[in-house]
Amino acid sequence: DPLPPPLPKKQLQRAESLPEPGPSQRCHDDPEPRAGSILYSIPPGQGPPGEGAPPRDRPPWAPKRLLTKSQSLVEPLARGSPQKAPSASLKELTFGTADGQLGQLLESPAGVCAVVLGCQEASLARLSALLQEELVGPEERQQLLEAELAGKRWAALGVLDPKPCCQSGDAWYFRVGFTFEHRQLQFAAKVPKPCCSSLGVQSSLGTHCSIQRLLGRFTDRLPRELVLPGIPGTQGQGPSREEPACPAPQPVLQVLLCAEVPQQTLADFVKGSHALHRTSPGHYERLGCLLLLQLCMGLEHLRGQNVVQGDLCPENLLLVQCPCAPQSQKEPLGLSLPRLLISSFFKVQEKQRPCSSSQEQDWSQALTAPSPPAAAELNVGRLIYQILHVDITLENILGFRSKRLPEIPLLSIYSAGLKRLASLLLHRDPHQRVSIEQARGILQVLLWGPRQELFARSTKSLELLQSWLQVKRALLLLRFAENSAGAGVSPGLEEWLCCQYFQGVTEHTLYQVTQVLYA
Repeated sequence: DPLPPPLPKKQLQRAESLPEPGPSQRCHDDPEPRAGSILYSIPPGQGPPGEGAPPRDRPPWAPKRLLTKSQSLVEPLARGSPQKAPSASLKELTFGTADGQLGQLLESPAGVCAVVLGCQEASLARLSALLQEELVGPEERQQLLEAELAGKRWAALGVLDPKPCCQSGDAWYFRVGFTFEHRQLQFAAKVPKPCCSSLGVQSSLGTHCSIQRLLGRFTDRLPRELVLPGIPGTQGQGPSREEPACPAPQPVLQVLLCAEVPQQTLADFVKGSHALHRTSPGHYERLGCLLLLQLCMGLEHLRGQNVVQGDLCPENLLLVQCPCAPQSQKEPLGLSLPRLLISSFFKVQEKQRPCSSSQEQDWSQALTAPSPPAAAELNVGRLIYQILHVDITLENILGFRSKRLPEIPLLSIYSAGLKRLASLLLHRDPHQRVSIEQARGILQVLLWGPRQELFARSTKSLELLQSWLQVKRALLLLRFAENSAGAGVSPGLEEWLCCQYFQGVTEHTLYQVTQVLYA
């Protein structure tokens, strides 16, 4: 047979632009690409070679692309301008993407800009998902743990401390241990106080960083060594010489197994932080903003499921040490940022009450009601004053007239913004009262900008805010890269909250929030 014709010159030029044999061979030998590799990573949506014949425009050793839902077996990647390229292609680009695929998106300066901005947003989304998994754990592992704990009672658990590690307004918490997959795990046994159980509601909630996670439940007699403060017969001291040899049996109580072990309540944190607020007002009030932000995010999640917080007070908000705190931070609990958890819930039984004709009556009824949906904004407004150590009891609030709330001292760059937010949340006119979603946006702007000095030299516009967003996203990704290559500082809870902000915010949202905050 005659020899086949030589390969076209075009093919040789394309082969020269592919990655070097080292990375390609690494992809060939490893059937499952490593997600953590930066320089030698297979782009998402591509798999190992050897599954079918490769296309004619690439050599056999090149990574093969997997099809997305919108592509058929013979449909090539969209060519032409970036506007015509599928949106998923930008999310799948990595440093290891072949130059030929990149060339399809770089035909104009506008295309280069679109690719860079799209990659930044996709990177923030991936980082946010990875950090969230570090905070709450993999969903599959939680499901396996729940199945393993099904039917288990006190006898299968190891009580690590007979005294409660935390006492909230509606429950006691005990540290318990359990062996799972050859590892000793610690979680909390939650013993609800009488008439305070919300088991049916809590069992149906989805996973969220600010919502207490339920791993299991059972009903059993309380172990004799456990101590329930204020409950007679549970002091764990055994009978004295004068008492009969057979003491009364321990009460049968409902127990909830929770993934997070609380260290204290928000009320404990505020009570013990007076000195920190005086000596480091900026640091403390930033912590307050971050705690309030977590609360608002949790309340938004609950409202999406038609659930509200049972009693929104500092005594029922739990604080948990973050498992992925930065390694270089050797700060005590009062200085580090804890996770805030909402731990008591109930279903919304009635439709939201319409605004009454009297704003004064509507405002008073919302504050004195047992946490209806409309009272969340008012209760968060009260929490701002409590976190800032400003006395604002319910009796004092009801005695104030319009626009006569207590003064918040201006101790840091966050004080004026928190004062403004509190006044908007406690506004007597429900039509002028900001929502929980708007409060979350205000807190994010207070923490990460844009600050008011941005508009000192340029008039506020959508174009200015869009440019600010693009630059801040790029700088945020550079900070992540520099920290990972530096002293081994791992991102933590605050970094995840920051990623959540810059991942989803738009210039339109920023315009609306800054209009309200800086009015």
